[in-house]
Amino acid sequence: MAEVGADAATVSLSLVRDPEMRELNREHRQKDHPTDVLSFPLYEPDAFERHGRTHPRAAAQANELMLGDIVISVDTARAQAAAYDAPLGREIERLLIHGVLHLCGHDHEKAGERRAMEREERRLAEAIGMPWPYLGELR
Repeated sequence: MAEVGADAATVSLSLVRDPEMRELNREHRQKDHPTDVLSFPLYEPDAFERHGRTHPRAAAQANELMLGDIVISVDTARAQAAAYDAPLGREIERLLIHGVLHLCGHDHEKAGERRAMEREERRLAEAIGMPWPYLGELR
């Protein structure tokens, strides 16, 4: 959290199975299939600076800052970990990094946004000493 300038921030993390993730994805994104991670931010994207190093703007700076909720499908994470030949725990860490960046306003729908988000994912992974075996764009 310190790496995104939110040392005192917290997130809610839920680990679910694919059926629950499919239901959440259908309800919130109108996509009828499971996904690896969903994020439900409590702040608007413009509450965070996302050019260069991610950090909160004044609107999101507080002594106690709850960024939002992250939901990870363990089933999907397990399949992805096998595809990347990575341990499940590392894949969950990667998805947690990805989810935190979504809570900080990052997105990956457009190529420029995707590149910026991937740079930040790699920077945060390096900050916690996590190897990055993932080649190219993940999404």
